[in-house]
Amino acid sequence: MHLTQVMAGAPHGGAETFFTTLASALQAEGVPQSLVIRGHADRVAALRAAGCRVETAPFGGALDLRTPRRLARLMRADGTTVALSWMNRAAAKLPPGPWVRAARLGGYYDLKYYRGFDHLIAIIPGIRRHMIAGGWPAERTHYIPNFCEVDPEAAPVSRADHATPDGVPLLLALGRLHPAKGLDVLLTALADIPGAWLWIAGEGPDRAALEALAASLGVAERVRFLGWRTDRTALMRAADLVVFPSRYEPNGTVTVEAWAHEKPLVVADSDGPAETVTDGEDALLVPKDDADALARAVRRVLDSPDLAAQLVGRGAERVAETFSRAAVIARYRAFLDQVGGGA
Repeated sequence: MHLTQVMAGAPHGGAETFFTTLASALQAEGVPQSLVIRGHADRVAALRAAGCRVETAPFGGALDLRTPRRLARLMRADGTTVALSWMNRAAAKLPPGPWVRAARLGGYYDLKYYRGFDHLIAIIPGIRRHMIAGGWPAERTHYIPNFCEVDPEAAPVSRADHATPDGVPLLLALGRLHPAKGLDVLLTALADIPGAWLWIAGEGPDRAALEALAASLGVAERVRFLGWRTDRTALMRAADLVVFPSRYEPNGTVTVEAWAHEKPLVVADSDGPAETVTDGEDALLVPKDDADALARAVRRVLDSPDLAAQLVGRGAERVAETFSRAAVIARYRAFLDQVGGGA
């Protein structure tokens, strides 16, 4: 069995981050694999540092015929038995051949991009239901969730490095600075959470608008925009509470990251988180676009150490049950055993 993973992602993003996490974990577990990605230098370096064999391709538009030819040549040379594409562009470039073609879907994508594929992987049950409703046989769809890595050696990011006082409640939000992520709602809520500070780790097209909103709301002195970060464990360990206010979120890896890092979580009821969390047990769930409800939920957690501890404890149980590295890698091994002759 030889697995070839194909990904044409952006320089930064949640799926791109998990691609590196999963590929590195499979490499450490001895799964024979090769990777073909866009030539983003940081990602190439990180994957090669993990021992992965990485090739690059342009993954251009409709007129790019080089990428499918390069993929076919590389996969034939490797003896690929399973080719796994990530997201639509990679799927469009993945050529047919003597390998099983599979795709991992992190959203409710148009299934037209996956015609001719053999198997689809959904990262939440709702996406799998979407596949089946779109005509895919249940036996060719598979639910495999994400996991996150916790760096046991990481020290908390120093608050002083970001002009944040010790002793104040510190909220952490992670994600692309884009309207879908609902960070404007969080900034509005922050105005009703006196004394709390907020770190936002991410980059994107809405940065200037969000900075202007923070200033207009009078909360700018309590907000720090950290840019894109890869030191998530260090950030989590510096924070008191994780807030995930997305309007649209088909999965929500931040949910699992908060649980794995033993942080209480307040999350908006977009599709993925609403399906994943249990309100009042492992997170507090609030309506999308409701800054008042978001502020009330954050204040509840900050004002009740017992509630915070309950959310943390049940979140840790959820990770152990379903979202641990061992559990997810076992699911990928079982999938490879089923469709490609074993790992």
